[in-house]
Amino acid sequence: MAGPLDGYRIIDLSTVISGPFATMLLADQGADVIKVESVHAPDHARGAGHGESQFTATFLNNNRNKRAITLDLKSAEGRETLLQLVRDADVLVQNFRPGVVERLGIGENDVRAVNPKIIYASISGFGETGPLSHKPVYDPIIQAISGLTTIQAGSDEERPRLVRTILPDKLTGMTTAQAICAALLAREKTGEGQHVRVSMLDAVVAFLWSSDMGGQTFVGKEVSVQRAATFIDLIYETTTDYISVSAMSNKQWQALCEAVGHPEWLEDERFRTPALRDLNANERLNMTQEALRTRSAAEWLEILEQAGVPCAPVLKRKDMIHHPQVQANQLIVELDHPVAGRIRQTRPAARFSRTTPEIRRGAPLHGEHNDEVLAEIGLTEEQISKLREKGIIA
Repeated sequence: MAGPLDGYRIIDLSTVISGPFATMLLADQGADVIKVESVHAPDHARGAGHGESQFTATFLNNNRNKRAITLDLKSAEGRETLLQLVRDADVLVQNFRPGVVERLGIGENDVRAVNPKIIYASISGFGETGPLSHKPVYDPIIQAISGLTTIQAGSDEERPRLVRTILPDKLTGMTTAQAICAALLAREKTGEGQHVRVSMLDAVVAFLWSSDMGGQTFVGKEVSVQRAATFIDLIYETTTDYISVSAMSNKQWQALCEAVGHPEWLEDERFRTPALRDLNANERLNMTQEALRTRSAAEWLEILEQAGVPCAPVLKRKDMIHHPQVQANQLIVELDHPVAGRIRQTRPAARFSRTTPEIRRGAPLHGEHNDEVLAEIGLTEEQISKLREKGIIA
């Protein structure tokens, strides 16, 4: 059976990561996603990072299950072709800088004039109003202004640090994909389309509030300087490799003390309750680290596992893909891409018992499906040829 979004058509004008990742999630779940790129300026991700045979890994891993066409949206004919394409679409996604789509004549009002029920989704860096709304933005900029870098540092007094993955981009993509699905569900009930707006700043701050903004939650009782509960993370050295150990509950703390051969810690007044263990976290974690330095990672993982203490090896990327749990989940798949060759990717993370997502096709070449898609909206071979001659399509 096809994926849960089978039958929905999405026009994807987005580039780089946040938008393409969002639309790939929807494509993985069955939607027909048509990626529209500039004739002369393809998606920047096509040339970013490690690549093989005309494809970068970044582009492959954010654009599978899509068809691709090219259009010169600065031309009247390119604009009209896009509007013809959106007549029967369910969603349009764009991440141009605020104001650009209106200048191109493909803003919400233009699109809704030909398709009143469409879900029009806009992704921006800072939002569509405010002092920063028209400034260019990249992932580190959002990490900085959102407070994420100081959270990653551990406290306001330490040097801020970046999260070493483009979390704001990918989180914005996931937030957008969920919001589009919610808008489609609302349309099923009301028959009305709507505009979905997601900014990277909004997505990250909302994400952080769940667990990292306690000091700013209670009005009138804000924390002026956020200090760290501990300057030590939960990664420990052993005689061989690193491991992670986390004992949160009283039962787990008792098991840890006995497993590492220090039952006397249970009588230590500093550690009698979870609150006291948090208050004295630096001392507790330092003591734990010293105890774990006495054996190998393999030995400790076996001892702690038997004791019921949550623990795991710290894996490098090359090792993670072969871990027994990752393999048991059948998470990593190998595929033959017609141009890029044999590639390795993850399957869609969410699993459905009836409407099974599938990888139907690899990421497309620039304009690979021009003729196919344009024919579907009624253009003849002669009309398509004329568009190509004029440079409207590549």
